[in-house]
Amino acid sequence: MKQQGKFYLLVLTVLCICLTCMQAMRTIPLPASSSSHAAKEKVVFFDDFSGKTLDRSKWNAEVTGMHVNNELEAYVDSNATIYLENNALVLRPLYSSGFTTKDGQKFDFISGRINTKSKFDFKYGTAEARIKISDGAGLWPAWWILGNGPWPETGEVDIMEYVGEKAWASAAVHGPGYSGGKGLVNRFNFSKNNDITNWHIYGVDWTPDSLVFKYDGIPMFRVTKSMTDPLGKWAFDNNKYLILNFAVGGVYPAKVNGIRQPYYGLAAATLDQIKSNATKMWVDWVKVTQK
Repeated sequence: MKQQGKFYLLVLTVLCICLTCMQAMRTIPLPASSSSHAAKEKVVFFDDFSGKTLDRSKWNAEVTGMHVNNELEAYVDSNATIYLENNALVLRPLYSSGFTTKDGQKFDFISGRINTKSKFDFKYGTAEARIKISDGAGLWPAWWILGNGPWPETGEVDIMEYVGEKAWASAAVHGPGYSGGKGLVNRFNFSKNNDITNWHIYGVDWTPDSLVFKYDGIPMFRVTKSMTDPLGKWAFDNNKYLILNFAVGGVYPAKVNGIRQPYYGLAAATLDQIKSNATKMWVDWVKVTQK
């Protein structure tokens, strides 16, 4: 019995030691991980569009002056084209035959475009927005950042552009020697049943020598300084401001769809859709973070 008692005492001692070790392991701090990395990032701009109207301390509503890309719309500052709905920003193109701008230009469409120029800009960090878009051949909504100086010398970063094929969106950069049709561009093909009409997070990680575009956290395009050096000056070492807009028709959609009638780059079915006020770009939130 004494021998057996010693054996039971030994087993009990071992069990106590094991339990103590397990408890200690639970209290040991975890090593640095992606969550601690994220905690080091600072939010320098954020808007979740939760107010009643667009926050004019953060955003400007653009009004058409200079006209580019053979687009069909005039940008106006109107609650019909720029408004908040269900805690989201809505940009909506509308049919407005013969609309005349203050400088005498005539358009058959009006739409919305907002930016943060002179209110917020940044150099390096991560810019993201959660967006969904109506489908339609010839629509051209975009989420992008732009330098404060002359174009393309101070650079343009197109985080997301959609031109009417719902299976994909594209990202691009423009700078001196690689702008317009010579810009560096790449497409991202969405997974089945998760096209442009669903919510997606479109972002770019911007460092001194690279731009890495990510859709829903998936890297889809990388542009580095060494890639642009043979083409022209690296245009991404200066502050840039945020832009959201909804263009209609123009050179990029027309290049993709080849449509010339009833409007340049815009399909007849999409025209009917716009006339019924059913075309929208929803933006859930916009965020910029820096380390």
